[in-house]
Amino acid sequence: MVLLALVTLATRGVWFGDPVADFDEQLYSFIGWRMGHGELPFAQWWDRKPFGLFAIYGAIHALFGPSALAYQLVAAGVTMGSALLTFRLARRLVGRVSATISAALMVMLLAAYSSYSGQSEVFFTPLMLGMAVLLVDPAHPHFTRRALWAMLLGGLALQVKYTVIMQCIFFGGWALWVEWRRGRSLPQLAGIAALFAVLGLLPTLLVGLFYAVVGQFDAFWFANFASFFERVAAPQGRWAPSFWLGVAPLAVLAAGGLYAAGRMARPAPLVAWTFFAGWSLSALLTVLLPGTVYLYYYAAMAAPVALLALPLLDSRGPAKAWPGFVLALLLLWLLALPARYQQSQDERAATQALAEAIAPHVSDSECLWVWDGPTALYRLTGSCVPTHYVYPDHLNNALETGALGVDQLAEVERVLATRPGAVVTADTGMTLRNPQAAAVVETRLARDYRPALTVSLHGRQVTAWVARSASSAPATTSTSPPQQ
Repeated sequence: MVLLALVTLATRGVWFGDPVADFDEQLYSFIGWRMGHGELPFAQWWDRKPFGLFAIYGAIHALFGPSALAYQLVAAGVTMGSALLTFRLARRLVGRVSATISAALMVMLLAAYSSYSGQSEVFFTPLMLGMAVLLVDPAHPHFTRRALWAMLLGGLALQVKYTVIMQCIFFGGWALWVEWRRGRSLPQLAGIAALFAVLGLLPTLLVGLFYAVVGQFDAFWFANFASFFERVAAPQGRWAPSFWLGVAPLAVLAAGGLYAAGRMARPAPLVAWTFFAGWSLSALLTVLLPGTVYLYYYAAMAAPVALLALPLLDSRGPAKAWPGFVLALLLLWLLALPARYQQSQDERAATQALAEAIAPHVSDSECLWVWDGPTALYRLTGSCVPTHYVYPDHLNNALETGALGVDQLAEVERVLATRPGAVVTADTGMTLRNPQAAAVVETRLARDYRPALTVSLHGRQVTAWVARSASSAPATTSTSPPQQ
C-alpha cells in the first residue's frame, strides 16, 4: 500500500493545484461547481457527458471548495483505490511483488494517457475493476448475486462515460456464459439477461426521469444521445499516424503478456487470465467506439492491460520479476515528471497572469468569453458567462457545427453582440476550427478589442483581448454569474 501510494503521489502530485492541467476536466469542474448553485447540466450548461460525471464534480466542490486541487486530490484517492483493486485481481495469478508491479503500471498508464488530473477515465476505472472483482471467479457460490451487483456498478459507470457500454456488454456476456455453464435453461438465461439490462440501465433511467420531472427531458435526450450521432468525425477518424508511438506502452504490455502466457509462464488459473484478456479487448472497443478517437481515450485500457500482462510480470517465470521492473522504470522515465512539474508551474503562472489581466474588464454584466482557451478562467476571474456552451470547443470546432442543437455561427454572433468585456483566443485550434466563425471573431476583435496579454499554454499562444472602450455596453443576455 505504501509503495502504491508513493507511485500515485509521484505520478499525480505534479499537477496538484494546476487549474489548466488538462482541458475537459475544466468543463466538468465548472458545471459541477455550478450545480451547487442550482444549475443543471444540459439545461443551463451544455455538454454530452453523462449527468453522473458532473454529479461527482458537484459533490467534490460542495465538500471541498471550487478549486482544481479539490478534484485532483479526490482523483488521486480514487486512483489509489483502483491500484488496490488491480493488486487484488492480480493476486489471483501472481505473488505480491508481481501484483504490486501490475498495480503500479496501471497507475502510471493512467498518467501516461492524460488521466493524471481529473479525466473521466479516472472515475470509471474503479467501477470497471469492481465489476471484475465480482465476476472473475466463476466458481464463487454467490456468483449470480455478485453478477447483479456488478451490473449495477456498470450502470453507474455508464453515468460517468457512455462508451464503457462495450465493457459492460463483455461483463454481462461473461456472467451469462457462467450461468449457462452452471446449467441454466434458455428461458432462465433470458430472464437473467433482462434483469442485467434493467440494472445496467437503471441509473440512466433515473436521471432521465429526473429531467422529465423538472421539464428538461428534451435537453437531456439531445445532449446525451442525439447529439452523439450528429457530431462529424475528425479527418483522422479512429487512428492518427502519431498513435503508433502513443499506444506503444499498452501494445508492449499486451503483446508481452500474450507471448509469456504461451511461452514463458502459463497463467493459472487460466480462466482468470482469459477473463482479463476478454476485458482488454472490450476496453479497446470502448476506446474505438466514437467516430473520432483521441490518444487519451486509451486510458480506459490501463487496468485490463496491466492484468493481461501478468504472465510477463510473474516473478515465478524464467525471467523472474525483471521484465516488470524494467517496464515500470521505462514507463516512469517516459512520464518525464521533472519536466512536467516545471511545465505545470509555468502554465499555472501563465493562467494566473491571464486571469489578472482579464478581471478588471469583466463583471456580472460584462462577461468574459473564452472563444479558445482555458474554461477555468470564468471562475478565476469571477465573470459571468455569455453562452450555455461554456466549453470553447463547442463553438469553435467545425466538427460540432450540426451537433449543438443551435446554429454554431449564429450563437457566435449572438455572443459577440452582447459585447463581452474580454475575449480569449489561441493562435492555433486544438481541433479543426469552423472557418466562418473564426472569421467573424477575428473581424470583431480587430475592430472592437485590443490585445492585453499573450501567454504560452499547452504549446499554444493564448491571448486575452479587452474592449477598446473604457466602458463597454452592458451585456444584453448572459447566464447567471459565477460567484467566487
